[in-house]
Amino acid sequence: MYAIIATGGKQYKVEEGDIIRVEKLTAEEGKEYTFDSVLAVNDGTLKVGTPNVEGATVTASVIGNGRAKKVVVYKYKRKSGYHKKNGHRQAYTEVKIEKINA
Repeated sequence: MYAIIATGGKQYKVEEGDIIRVEKLTAEEGKEYTFDSVLAVNDGTLKVGTPNVEGATVTASVIGNGRAKKVVVYKYKRKSGYHKKNGHRQAYTEVKIEKINA
């Protein structure tokens, strides 16, 4: 059984027991979090929502919050002496999928 959920502007295909990194959530470490935006559920037959499947939720436990490795952003224009170096670390929340309620 798997489900497709939407969170943080992205879509994830998840199964029970999966550990995924999603955009930062407001949940604390060790707490339960419920994803209500379930786009599709497959339990032998595929149920596709318009846009969400009615009554379907995905329950996950929050493992922890963190920040990804630094990405260097470097802007440069030749011949004009312009260059600018900047860095970015994206915040994430790591969750473990506990149950798919279809």
